[in-house]
Amino acid sequence: MSTDIVIIGAGLAGLACAKRLSDCGVACTVLEAADAVGGRVRTDLLDGFRLDRGFQLYLTSYPEGRRVLDYTTLNLKEFVPGALVRAKGKFHRVVDPRREPLAGLRSAFNPVGTIRDKMRLLPLKADCDKYDEESVGTSPDGTTRDYLEKEFGFTPAFFTTLLTPFFGGVFLDPTLQTSARFFRFVFRMFASGPGSLPELGMQRIPEQIAAGLPAGTVRLHAPVDRIEPGRVVLASGEVMPAKAVVVATDGTAAARLTQGKIAAPGWNGNATLYYTAEKSPIGEAILAVNGEGAGIVNTVAVLSDVSPAYAPPGAALISAAVIGVPKLTDAEFDSQARAQLQGWYGDAVLRWRLLRIDRIPQALPTQEPGMLEPWRRPTRLTDHVFVCGDHRDNASIDGALTSGYRAAQDAMRTLEETTAR
Repeated sequence: MSTDIVIIGAGLAGLACAKRLSDCGVACTVLEAADAVGGRVRTDLLDGFRLDRGFQLYLTSYPEGRRVLDYTTLNLKEFVPGALVRAKGKFHRVVDPRREPLAGLRSAFNPVGTIRDKMRLLPLKADCDKYDEESVGTSPDGTTRDYLEKEFGFTPAFFTTLLTPFFGGVFLDPTLQTSARFFRFVFRMFASGPGSLPELGMQRIPEQIAAGLPAGTVRLHAPVDRIEPGRVVLASGEVMPAKAVVVATDGTAAARLTQGKIAAPGWNGNATLYYTAEKSPIGEAILAVNGEGAGIVNTVAVLSDVSPAYAPPGAALISAAVIGVPKLTDAEFDSQARAQLQGWYGDAVLRWRLLRIDRIPQALPTQEPGMLEPWRRPTRLTDHVFVCGDHRDNASIDGALTSGYRAAQDAMRTLEETTAR
């Protein structure tokens, strides 16, 4: 199969790049080292359970996702907008009052922060709504912690019970040192639409994009050793000529393949313990959040409550997510998580069966203040080498998809200019 552009990596960015090129009639080949498409967005089948590699969800309001993906085919199953916050020994429901007015009214008087804290969410939303996905890149920067504390005056109790565990879980950053620009984007996305899961697992997202590419576009089990002028050399020794190369790997691999032309990002990690039980401990599609500041588990979601296809009939699939990757054995992980969750859900936790523990030290690129300047980093490295991924935009599914589109546009434009010379 002849090709104009070789794309290294079949994650979301690489697939989005291939889709744009193919839609424009440009021949491309995607080389993927792994056994399937998806990169960090993968789903495994184990004993009839669908286990995403680490707890993930998809925000239905992502603008690039709306453009690229077919939500109907994905059959997205939505989370309840809000959370069950564990504070002072009980669960307290915190939801969007626009969607659940009665529950929203009740939540004003629960111990998750003060009434003033909840009232401050309105001016916070108004401030985030001032910036769309383009202009947010020029909004004031600083840490998320400073933005929320100094600009809006949220109390320490509100940080402990809700802001830190919820957004710390999103960013995998319990200190909230993540850029306030990224926070504004994420807050606006959560406020505009619910989180969700594709009915058959998160990997359906990259699989859907790959299915729309011409046959033979993606080659699996094809790791790349290096890029040379006008060609790509695979680890097998095979040489592929290319008018242009798009590096669509994670940031660390991209730094290696481009020989340091881009800096390797820092990483935030997470761990996820997957359990199965005969009965769901929650009973609805809502996220449970650790607002007590103690214990290793940050959030719990019963994924089979969100999408029943995540578990076989008569079983529940429970995800217990941890920020960071503590240096614990499986037995230590399981023991500490069960001890904490037994206090939440009772002795039934002792009968849960541990399915798997995912440790992902490189889950999300870090995004401290200043790192999102510009909001969308250049994809063009030379006339013939381009780069994309969530390390070139914001560290989200939407950022990965957007960067892939931008790299395709830049590559086509450069090839046209080169041909015209």
